[in-house]
Amino acid sequence: MEPATQREVEETVLEILRNTDMNEMTEFKVRTMAAEKLGVDLSGPEPKRFVRNVVESFLLSKEQQEQQVTGAVVDEEKKEIEEEEEDGEGGEEEKKKSAIAAKEYDDDGDLIICRLSNKRRVTIQDFRGKTLVSIREYYERDGKQLPSSKGISLTAEQWSAFSKAVPAIEEAIEKMESRLR
Repeated sequence: MEPATQREVEETVLEILRNTDMNEMTEFKVRTMAAEKLGVDLSGPEPKRFVRNVVESFLLSKEQQEQQVTGAVVDEEKKEIEEEEEDGEGGEEEKKKSAIAAKEYDDDGDLIICRLSNKRRVTIQDFRGKTLVSIREYYERDGKQLPSSKGISLTAEQWSAFSKAVPAIEEAIEKMESRLR
């Protein structure tokens, strides 16, 4: 394939992947849709291999983004624990480090990233094949913590967009707080 054709195929495949339900999509469907959209034959061994590489790269980058989301939250927890220890509020250092290393899951099997308060927490969950970052209020019934409808669940793409906006949000908060002083 010529480089110009490769670029068109890659852009088209990525567009298809970004705009479809990944539970329903297969490499064959992606290749067929791209071929129809571009009006080119992608059934030969070289185009198949090229499309497969684009799909695998896309999936790998998505996985890395999800790991960054999880890793960033864990890093923030470690930082908070270290600050508490410096302030003298921390208990035994080893217990806290092992608490970070040991992953905590709720009754539904969702990974608890952090507890914002007694009633609020951040979890990573799989819902209909999509990974979601859920920031939600919980209530207790029969000794169990259950999620309420109060909260928000973000897809990996939405979380990525939000996390990129965090510095601007923090700056706006600082400006607003400085006006109130």
